[in-house]
Amino acid sequence: MPINLPSNLTGYAAAWSIVFVWSFWLIVSRVANNSGLTIYDLAAFRYGLASLVAVPLCLYYKPWRGLSLKKIAVVSFILGPIYILTVFSGFKYAPAAHGGIFMNGLLPLISIVFAVFITRMRPSFRQMLGAGLILVSAVALSFDASASSGKDAWIGDILFLIGALFFSSYVILSERWQLGAMQIIFCGTIVNAVIYLPVWALWLPSGIATAPMGPLVLQAIYQGFVPNLIGLLFIAYASRTIGNGNTSFILAAVPGGGAILGALILGESLSLVGVFALVVLTIGLLISVRKRKPLPA
Repeated sequence: MPINLPSNLTGYAAAWSIVFVWSFWLIVSRVANNSGLTIYDLAAFRYGLASLVAVPLCLYYKPWRGLSLKKIAVVSFILGPIYILTVFSGFKYAPAAHGGIFMNGLLPLISIVFAVFITRMRPSFRQMLGAGLILVSAVALSFDASASSGKDAWIGDILFLIGALFFSSYVILSERWQLGAMQIIFCGTIVNAVIYLPVWALWLPSGIATAPMGPLVLQAIYQGFVPNLIGLLFIAYASRTIGNGNTSFILAAVPGGGAILGALILGESLSLVGVFALVVLTIGLLISVRKRKPLPA
């Protein structure tokens, strides 16, 4: 007899799975520096291999219906090679923990700034308090970067921040334009594959021919299928079953997860200032993300 799990339970399981997916993606992207692969190879995996799954799905669902050329162009650009190559470059300079803090942790702060200037919405006191704590943590970590993470870590932090600006723009537009999961997959994966793969194959440096098989398979599987496809579907399911607020609340654990996995797997360590920044960031995230009632299944 099949076991029917409550939708809320599976929704929370999906949300916590995203935390692990994104936290582990920070580690996989960090170790890519020692795999022999170039950042251009990683981007090719992200768009090319994901398209193997995305093309049949998009041919069936036809997600381009209802999308103007302007929307396709804008979403494809925001999720395109400039964004992902910037992020991959950040891991050359800064540890995985910094990626979690500057890319995932700063999203609420950037979203508040965008909301003020674009939609003229006034943030609540709770949001301002959370944003202030997030900003304090970012400043503290930037200071710590030059002291304990290498003299060039600040370069990686800036690249991560640029990546966060791209991703925040995507979040805002996807909500404003009411984009579905398949529409995002179509723009973010297939369109970019058509544009990027010929450029990569003809002109960009590659290390695929000489990369060891183990790292090659790890990067191909994880960069190619996990964040772009599995992560996106989990987010869509969690948001539908437990609500966007609850999903965002849980995703506040990504920076901490990245720091913990970085310490356990890569041996990365944070100074006392770094630990302080991580704690303040987590508190700021939990304050700024408003918890909503679950949506009906």
